[in-house]
Formats: sequence, C-alpha cells, structure tokens
Amino acid sequence: MSSTIRRLATQSILPCIVFALMLLGWEALVRINSIPAYVLPAPSLIGKTLVQDWDTLSSSLLVTLRITFSALLAATIGGVALAVLFAQWRWIERSFFPFAVILQVTPVIAIAPLLLVYLEPETAVLVCAFLVAFFPILSNTALGLASADHNLIDLFSLYHASRWQQLIYLRLPSALPYFLGGLRIGGGLALIGAIVAEIAAGSAGQGAGLAFRIVEAGFRLNIPRMFAALTLISLTGILIYVILSVISWAMLSRWHESARDKT
Repeated sequence: MSSTIRRLATQSILPCIVFALMLLGWEALVRINSIPAYVLPAPSLIGKTLVQDWDTLSSSLLVTLRITFSALLAATIGGVALAVLFAQWRWIERSFFPFAVILQVTPVIAIAPLLLVYLEPETAVLVCAFLVAFFPILSNTALGLASADHNLIDLFSLYHASRWQQLIYLRLPSALPYFLGGLRIGGGLALIGAIVAEIAAGSAGQGAGLAFRIVEAGFRLNIPRMFAALTLISLTGILIYVILSVISWAMLSRWHESARDKT
C-alpha cells in the first residue's frame, strides 16, 4: 500500500507543476495587459475574494454538497435496487428500462424549470441531480450483473443454487467493478445536475447553492466572486472523484485486475 501511495504522489507532481505554471501565466497575462477585474480577474484576486466572501460562499458550498451527496445516495440505492430487479426478472427490465433511458436522454436543463413549478426549489434541485446520476449507476450495475462468467453460472446451476444464491455469491461480486465505475461517473454527474438546476433556480430568483451565487454575482457584475464560486465547484468535483476513486481502489485492490498495482 505504501508503494502505491508513493507512486501516486510521484505521478501527481508533474500535473501540479503544470497547473502552477498555468496560474503564473494567467497572473502575468492579467498584470502585463492591465486587464480589468470585471473582464478577467487574476488568480490572486480570486483567492482574495475566496477569503473575503468565505462566509457567504461556504454556506452555499454546504448547500451544494448536501444536495449532491443526497442525490448520489438516492441514485445509488435506487439504481442498485432496480438493477437487481432487472437481473432477477427480465420482464421488469423490458418494461421499465426504456423509461430510465428517456429520463437520461432528456436534458436536465429542460426539466429543471418544470420541476421548479411543482416542487420547492431545493427539492427540485435534488430531483434533477438524482435523475442525472441515476442512469449511469443503474446501467453499469445491470451490465455487471449480466456479465458473470457463464461457466460459473453453469457450475452454480449444477449444484442447484437458487436464483438468490447466484445473485449473492456470484453476480454481485462480478458486478462490483462495474458498479464502482458507474458510481464514479454518477458522483460527477450528481454535482453537474445540482449546478444546472441551481442555475435555473437562481435565474428565477430562488436557491442558495454555489450556482445561485454565480448567477447572483453575474447580475451584479461581481466577476471575481463568480470565479471564486466556480473554483469551489471545481474543487468539489475533484474531491468527489478522489473520494470515490479511493473507495473503488480499497474495495478492488486485493482481487481485481483493474485496481492492482502493476509496477
């Protein structure tokens, strides 16, 4: 484990250096050309704004985080439960999977204003984030449950294992890498769905998340605050991806080829 941590730390040095050089170039570009802050704020000004407006931005960040993780939890429970039903009874999959596809291909930006009519703003944002995160978890888990080795399925049948025994001891372990891959995708999409819905709510004068602060700052031409809120959104997305990647590695590293240390 320690060698893996050292390897990951070594691999992250170069991206960090490149990112730092990009920030320095951005700062130099703004200062050399005397670009006004309302056109393009410098990274130093964005950092200063983060500190000055932290009370407002941090409260909005907590709102966005609560909605994102609540939507991801609901999408995980609902997606896994429905995938299990699909794997056990094919007639349920044929009946309901098309509706899941319809929800996935319908742009959330088109659904959000309609949900804001019927639901409270926070509930509408939560539903939008859930809808976006739900399908990747459902489809990946259903694919994993259907991808168990057919030779092992024949072996279980030879020993007269029940359908639920096959599910617990064969199909669920086989589906775990697929589920974790869908979870990583769903985590990012839950944040995207929450942000899109918050923008729609902010345009209607409602909401309290980070996207609402972006809309609010745009109306006031407070461009540094817009960039500060966008920075927090980006950091949140990175944090979600890292957390889910670590969870995936911890659950797969001892037995699955995709997470083993190949050095």
